[in-house]
Amino acid sequence: MPSIRFCLLFAGVIAAALVGRAAMVGGSANPEAKAAGLVPAKLERLDALLRDAVQRRQIAGGVALLARHGRIGHLHAIGWRDAEAKTPMTTDTLFRIASMTKPVTSVAVMMLVEEGKLQLTDPVSKFIPEFGKAIVGIPDWFGGRVKSIPALREITIRDLLNHTSGLGYRFWNIQPWTTLYRQAGISDGLLHPPGGCIDNVRRLARQPLLFQPGTFWGYGLSTDVLGVLVELVSGQDLATFFQERIFGPLQMHDTFFFVPPAQRDRLAALYLRGRDGKRQRVGDETVAVGELQLSATYPCEPDGKYFSGGAGLVSTAADYARFLQMLLNGGELDGARLLQPATIAQMTKNQIGYLRICFPQYGDRYGYGFGVRTEGDPSRDAASFGSYAWGGVFHTYFWVDPKKDLIGMMMLQLFALGDLPLRQEFKQRAYECLAD
Repeated sequence: MPSIRFCLLFAGVIAAALVGRAAMVGGSANPEAKAAGLVPAKLERLDALLRDAVQRRQIAGGVALLARHGRIGHLHAIGWRDAEAKTPMTTDTLFRIASMTKPVTSVAVMMLVEEGKLQLTDPVSKFIPEFGKAIVGIPDWFGGRVKSIPALREITIRDLLNHTSGLGYRFWNIQPWTTLYRQAGISDGLLHPPGGCIDNVRRLARQPLLFQPGTFWGYGLSTDVLGVLVELVSGQDLATFFQERIFGPLQMHDTFFFVPPAQRDRLAALYLRGRDGKRQRVGDETVAVGELQLSATYPCEPDGKYFSGGAGLVSTAADYARFLQMLLNGGELDGARLLQPATIAQMTKNQIGYLRICFPQYGDRYGYGFGVRTEGDPSRDAASFGSYAWGGVFHTYFWVDPKKDLIGMMMLQLFALGDLPLRQEFKQRAYECLAD
């Protein structure tokens, strides 16, 4: 039998090794953080933000990611993937990224533009004739109905890319459009009606626009229409186009519209924020929050064929970071070029002139698929001017800061009306972790 002295010595070696490993992961000796231009000792404050939200039962868990100088310097899972089942959150957890699908669809459209198969000035009716006779709704507040006048011009591809098309979302509850959308059976993309996305888009095309194309910024189903255009022009369904033209070349192996059965245990549970501010689990049933209808199971449909270009994807933090790194690199990653640098520059600058977006957490202006920061108070938002950002309805969130060579991401699975202060605080603390 080994001597007591040997056992104590062995235990000491193991303890030292564990302490050393902990220091490498989160302490001052973390080489990956240092190589990425981050201060390892300050990253704990970033993680503490999510840990506190878990302890307060505001969220079940989340994944934090910071990448800089072309490498991931911080990737940390906190809390629970499924709090009720006591399944820990892991860095390879799959998240419903909802509107973080929009930048991917915008890239697909710009790939077709570069190939000469689309032009930004093309009217949408060139590909979807139902948009050829667009009308604009004018509410009749006294009659309780909507009047209509002809659109002054047709919706173009550019209008769809920068959300100046006049197309809305049902869940905004802007009357009478919400009632019209509901009566027409139009989906916002988080529930899948019979037929494909093209059937939903054709129903949408028959509804009055919220405003004259090009005159206002209004967030809506424009990117779902873009997804259908990609299908019609390429001759492939959107899932196949994404896989062959974007996910495959970028080695994004964990991004899908529908999660393969063997991977479904990696999908995070979905939660709502209750009236008490605490998380509430969403089950398999359809849940209605106002006019927004959603379920936790929509990305798990067997043989799913509804590919929402505006809201449909599931991904991991590390996988989506590869997409963002491609953008930050000017359209290329690890030898795979998707777009030219000039196209990326066009996508990530203000494309709506004097108009403003209504999501200050993403910026004040809009490009082709992103909010763009062109002004603001640095004490309220540390992101550099020229940064671009977007997020999803389940509080997934990213931003890219070209001046700081920085990618930040926070992945949660919580539906809550309005924006969580957690997002902005996460960004502020992330900038505190930069070494320069």
